[in-house]
Amino acid sequence: MEGRFHLAIATTDIKRMKAFYGSFLGLKEGRSAATWVDYDFFGHQLTIQEVPLTYRTARVYNPQSNVPSNHWGVVLNIADWRKLRDKVKKLGITFLIEPNTVMKGEVGEQRSLFIEDPDGNAIEFKAMLEEDNLFKKG
Repeated sequence: MEGRFHLAIATTDIKRMKAFYGSFLGLKEGRSAATWVDYDFFGHQLTIQEVPLTYRTARVYNPQSNVPSNHWGVVLNIADWRKLRDKVKKLGITFLIEPNTVMKGEVGEQRSLFIEDPDGNAIEFKAMLEEDNLFKKG
């Protein structure tokens, strides 16, 4: 079965989120209205909806890895991952988790970095050392 991922998130400031996802990340804008926008998030649909109020709970981290338990992201090829890493550094954006190698020496070895969008959503960008190992059991 094949499909595309769809994620919808809420914001209180659609203009701020458009600046982040459209201008900074350079995502292509799709359909939109005054209070919502769709983006092509690396071939998947990201919808951002403006609402009067959002509630945030305390961030919970995986105790073994210190990774935010609630996050989302994309798997890039290594060249695109490096470009994004360098862009984030150049613009002085703070990493939620600095670029690093995860599961070194294992089947799932990957490069990973985390940033936050303006509303505090944790986003992971990763690249597998061996792209064919994304779903391979170790």
